[in-house]
Amino acid sequence: MSEPPRFDRGHTDDLMSFLTASPSPYHAVASAAERLEKAGFRQVAETDAWDGTSGGKYVLRGGAIVAWYVPEGAAPHTPFRIVGAHTDSPNLRVKPLPDTGAHGWRQVAVEIYGGPLLNSWLDRDLGLAGRLTLRDGSTRLVNVDRPLLRVPQLAIHLDRSVSADGLKLDKQRHMLPVWGLGNDVRDGDLIAFLEESAGLAAGEVTGWDLMTHSVEPPAYLGRDKELVAGPRMDNLLSVHAGVAALAAVSGTDLPCVPVLAAFDHEENGSQSDTGADGPLLGSVLERSVFARGGSFEDRARAFAGTVCLSSDTGHAVHPNYAERHDPTHHPRVNGGPILKVNVNNRYATDGSGRAVFAAACEKADVPFQSFVSNNSMPCGTTIGPITAARHGIKTVDIGVAILSMHSVRELCGADDPHLLANSLVAFLEG
Repeated sequence: MSEPPRFDRGHTDDLMSFLTASPSPYHAVASAAERLEKAGFRQVAETDAWDGTSGGKYVLRGGAIVAWYVPEGAAPHTPFRIVGAHTDSPNLRVKPLPDTGAHGWRQVAVEIYGGPLLNSWLDRDLGLAGRLTLRDGSTRLVNVDRPLLRVPQLAIHLDRSVSADGLKLDKQRHMLPVWGLGNDVRDGDLIAFLEESAGLAAGEVTGWDLMTHSVEPPAYLGRDKELVAGPRMDNLLSVHAGVAALAAVSGTDLPCVPVLAAFDHEENGSQSDTGADGPLLGSVLERSVFARGGSFEDRARAFAGTVCLSSDTGHAVHPNYAERHDPTHHPRVNGGPILKVNVNNRYATDGSGRAVFAAACEKADVPFQSFVSNNSMPCGTTIGPITAARHGIKTVDIGVAILSMHSVRELCGADDPHLLANSLVAFLEG
């Protein structure tokens, strides 16, 4: 008889708490670290020498976290089992000179990060969150989680053609949020407000990485509450599941070293020191091998036996646009995680990778589905192909099927988060 699943609907309740606590990548990794600390993990600094002791460890770098658990007696050439995900989501991010306005309105200058559904940001009550850098080089998280900003849509009376011709938004002119009234726009007002909100002295902040978020909390939706609506599911849903799975397998005797790698900047190409196309993951894995007394040969052996599940959200079949999907592949919400396939390597999955994931789902008694794009539609991509190419490790692309991807508020099935987490546990157990 198979063991009962580790996670149930309570995991989805916790996901909603995680989403609320994580309005920025910096908050997401802090929330992940807090959960891992409770499971016995400890933070190690990249500037320190690492030891080869067993146990759970993690590295934080900006909006990225890499955590791993070394079982007792693990050899230097022990392979890794990696869950990969990303912490960033499309949104509106504050420019270097944030204070602007016109015609008696005070506004905030923003850039468009990633590829958001711009219309979903209109007429939303928005908060502001992110990271402040202080004069001494330290950082401070800030989160104004109340209605502070709003991007007002033009009234239909002034755009009579919008219903017939569709909404057309200019990213520069039409997406500036308002946050007050006044004809005198003073440079430094927004940052001064955030310094006060964070309990900092005036002029203490010298740098910032700030972004907007909807303050509407996640919620169950539907007659039977079988759906969940909330922000940043792409891809904090996978980050949360990966954290839960890694914590669940820690402290057990494993044939592998389980790893969670949650990167920043996936939504704009992953090319940064905290992105999947940077050296962070490879550096951590190599240092783990060498800290256990391993050689380059041990590193090569470990990487050769390593498998990564790149977990990111995918597209559930849309009931109003079913023709946009492949006619024979219609992933449904609450149908279990999806296996993503693209023969042009937009996803990294191949037949042998499929077998690895199928075995994990069978072990966990979790159903899974297959996703492939309509041949006439361009296919998105993930950190999967980047991870496979950069590190030379077998990678499989999976995820959870959702609707409204890249909206300020996305929609998933209430059972899919815990089904994903259970499949990740089985995978990390080797």
